[in-house]
Amino acid sequence: MLKQFFILCSGADTDILNACSIGEQNKYAGIGATVFFTAVMATIAGSYALFTVFDNLYSAIFFGLIWGLLIFNLDRYIVSTIKKRDNVIDEILQATPRLFLAVIIAVVISKPLELKIFEKEINQVLLEQKNNLTLANQNQIAEQFNPQITELESEILGLQSQTDTKEAKVNALYDTYISEAEGTAGTNLLGKGPVYKEKREKHDAGLAELQQLKTDNKAKIEAIETQITTLQGDYTTNVAQSQPIIDNFDGLMARVTALGELPWLPSFFIFLLFLAIETSPIFAKLLSPKGEFDFRLEDQETTIKTWTMQQVAERQLLLKTDNAINNKVYNEIADEEEVMNYKRKKARELMQNQADAFLKKQKSVL
Repeated sequence: MLKQFFILCSGADTDILNACSIGEQNKYAGIGATVFFTAVMATIAGSYALFTVFDNLYSAIFFGLIWGLLIFNLDRYIVSTIKKRDNVIDEILQATPRLFLAVIIAVVISKPLELKIFEKEINQVLLEQKNNLTLANQNQIAEQFNPQITELESEILGLQSQTDTKEAKVNALYDTYISEAEGTAGTNLLGKGPVYKEKREKHDAGLAELQQLKTDNKAKIEAIETQITTLQGDYTTNVAQSQPIIDNFDGLMARVTALGELPWLPSFFIFLLFLAIETSPIFAKLLSPKGEFDFRLEDQETTIKTWTMQQVAERQLLLKTDNAINNKVYNEIADEEEVMNYKRKKARELMQNQADAFLKKQKSVL
């Protein structure tokens, strides 16, 4: 039962193969088993690859089965169309395009399995890429807000500097009128004279201005700090909204790209393994000598070909003979008087009918 299933997978003519030896049947059963298990691996690889796309197990399995059946059909077609010939060059020429197709299939099958085999290493590479993307994203978003924040902070510093400058002047006025009262500066007279009073009034006016300036600048600084807080909140919101996109940066293309950053030798050997599996039925047919199945298949094909050619030749000869007979018959009756009179009668009737029809049409126009 299993042997017959694998023979069916090989694409060989079962009617011919059943009449062959057990060894010949085993050879094609081995080829069919290779085709079948390649399709199984393709199903697994396709399911995993599609799972990274759909994130749904059932969808991935469904489309993976379709993918495996497609690969099975292609492999079966490739193997079944390779036939043994008497010329090695002809065999190589017929196998070359099939080998190219086998290489493409091997790449398609091996790549998703490589992704699964090196999943941990790929996750590490993706983690590093996500961290770099996160930092780059934060820097890009910061470039949108930092100039405004820096400008607002400069305004705060300017207001604080304005207040400090005014406070320094007021403090200087305070020191001046105190020194005048103590007699250590100005008029050098001890006591609170007119000069002291004048400087005291000037200090008090500056102090009032300073208090008003502090109040005004405090309100301005609070308003600016509110703008800075709003901008910082917008920055945090933008970072939070864009972060899920970076977190989901683990699709099929991202994983293939991450696989390319790993050492190439392990992946290359896995590819060679599947390439050997995929091309082994082709090389088995090319390298093996003509077997019983090949001779029986050739006998059947040449029999049909010869019979078809005979039928075509007979039809061509029949057509040629029939044409010659017809030409001879028509040449013999061409000069008979009876035929001429009949032809003349029918021609006269035709011309009369045409004249009547023309007259009828002209009357209808008038």
